[in-house]
Amino acid sequence: MFVIIGIVVVFLSVIGGFLMINGPIGALIQPSEFVVIGGAVIGATIAANPLKYLKRIVSSLTTALKGSQYDKNVYIELLQMQYDIYVNSKKGGLLSLEEDVNNPMSSSLFTKYPNFVGNHHAVDFFCDAMKMLVNGACSPEELEMMLESEIETHHEEAAIIPGLLQRASDALPGLGIVAAVLGIVVTMQHLDGSPEELGHHIGAALVGTFLGLLLSYGFLAPVAANIENLAADEGKYFNCIKTGLVAFAYGAAPATAVEFARKTIFSFDRPGTAEIEPLLKDIKPR
Repeated sequence: MFVIIGIVVVFLSVIGGFLMINGPIGALIQPSEFVVIGGAVIGATIAANPLKYLKRIVSSLTTALKGSQYDKNVYIELLQMQYDIYVNSKKGGLLSLEEDVNNPMSSSLFTKYPNFVGNHHAVDFFCDAMKMLVNGACSPEELEMMLESEIETHHEEAAIIPGLLQRASDALPGLGIVAAVLGIVVTMQHLDGSPEELGHHIGAALVGTFLGLLLSYGFLAPVAANIENLAADEGKYFNCIKTGLVAFAYGAAPATAVEFARKTIFSFDRPGTAEIEPLLKDIKPR
């Protein structure tokens, strides 16, 4: 939503300012410039990236339009879920959770937390780690290394689309100049024309430079930055899971492990101790 609001503000500010100085809005409508710049940047993007990257552009743009899902309520639920799992593990032993972590979507523990189970990446991340603990397949040190590697891979994957869009954004001013040069070539064919005709062709050529700069710095670069920030926001959520898991694996009490996890949350999303403690006390082992 805020992506749309920001783009609308950019568009209205630029066009509004142009109209305030009595700029002829019709002079900005140059379909040929859109074809040259838009077609070139799309073609260059296709040429520069493998198909598996290009397929992710639409889903990333959709995510940017939706905005971040990770707010305080989501983190409260995550901390409650971790506490619930850790308490039940302490009560019945790790093996008592084997069926839950193998089939989280049908687990009476996990399904109490709809935001968490609705995030299949987070479910896989948490349950895969718990399986390692349940099966005794790794030490706490090995678990920490494994989770750090997975988060690092997640960061690298999440950076692909913002990087792709940023490179396209960087190319737009240059492609705008290409469109402007083509316009000047056309202008040179009309040097014997009237001043009004020459002015029209020169203005049309300059629109190419204008569009390249506007589309780059006003639209594509901000969207790329938004997607990058959303990826960082998601990475923080996964880091909260990792910290709680590692603390629990090292033998911390459930409340202590959750407190370790809580400390990793940014202050504007982090629930206070007085806010989270009563909620944790209400959780009873099954």
